[in-house]
Amino acid sequence: MSARKADTLGGLAAIVGIGATEFSKDSGRSELKLAVEAVQAALDDAGLTPADVDGLVTFTMDTSPEISVAQACGIGDLTFFSRVHYGGGAACATVQQAALAVATGVAEVVVCYRAFNERSGRRFGSGVQHREPSAEGAALGWSLPFGLLTPASWVAMAAQRYLYAYGLKPEVFGHVAVTDRRHAATNPAAYFHGKPITLAEHAASRWIVEPLRLLDCCQETDGSQAIVVTSVERARDLPRPPAVIMAAAQGAGRGQEQMTSFYRDDLTGLPEMGVVARQLWRSGGLTPADIDVAILYDHFTPFVLMQLEEFGFCGRGEAAGFVAEDALPLNTHGGQLGEAYLHGMNGIAEAVRQIRGTSVNQVPGAARTLVTAGTGVPTSGLLLGADG
Repeated sequence: MSARKADTLGGLAAIVGIGATEFSKDSGRSELKLAVEAVQAALDDAGLTPADVDGLVTFTMDTSPEISVAQACGIGDLTFFSRVHYGGGAACATVQQAALAVATGVAEVVVCYRAFNERSGRRFGSGVQHREPSAEGAALGWSLPFGLLTPASWVAMAAQRYLYAYGLKPEVFGHVAVTDRRHAATNPAAYFHGKPITLAEHAASRWIVEPLRLLDCCQETDGSQAIVVTSVERARDLPRPPAVIMAAAQGAGRGQEQMTSFYRDDLTGLPEMGVVARQLWRSGGLTPADIDVAILYDHFTPFVLMQLEEFGFCGRGEAAGFVAEDALPLNTHGGQLGEAYLHGMNGIAEAVRQIRGTSVNQVPGAARTLVTAGTGVPTSGLLLGADG
């Protein structure tokens, strides 16, 4: 894909199956077992069998290799297997990789998956504990000695600058948290089912790293999510309405680092998501006014506001008011703050449910959804639409 012109991927592949484990804080089983459960559930949802699968895609951080998942699921020969780097930024890119394989005939049915015990096992929120020498580690070396050791501390730097630049207070981040938890409260699959919050409760939650409070930070989750991708033609013969991949994009900005891009000219936006936004709008032939539901990666609330601005839903510094007005259905599953932190894969599943008309917080007539992956890192996004 060129950053300067539209690509031709849109409309050639579709998501036809979604499946997940329960979302918990202590799964009691291995990450491989979680992956297998989610893959099998997604195939059942799609009306397909392991014998139909010839491709697998996951994250570089996933501990369950493609060949191990294939063996454990009873999948036969693989003609395509791939991994995408940069943590949560990989989520939508796994689907892009699957769509590219399907569209070019490299594979016919590709399953994307993510499985981890992120609460009972490795806790990503704890930050840097040990790192082997690498170019990425050298970049972090400019920040770690000054106490910036955790994702929250890295995001707090940009969040503080955003507030200063637009004359805002930390309370504005609460609109995202309240919206997510409102949707999670009515979602039986969400960890915070039945537990909405108020703006006052957000403002009263303890500081993590100023200006971020506890309720600005996503939870840690054990679980797995899988997504099945095949051609649009084949999708029409399967039992579920397909979610057509109208556009898919990856993006890394100038001067990009992993969550510590502090040497850019401006810290009040997310240039990597701007790259994704321009590609999605150009290749999908859509504008913000065409989107019925937005599922935006919400590991930290400030970056949801910046994403809305990068995609052009509102002006710079105006996103908090945009969210407060419920101007766009946002994170209708509860997001990673309210449902589960599955590195964005559960957000893709919710976008599919909205297209199918089966979400617990269904937006009437939803036909076009925007999904984004992790922010602050090289990232990705999808535009999904109803067939026809």
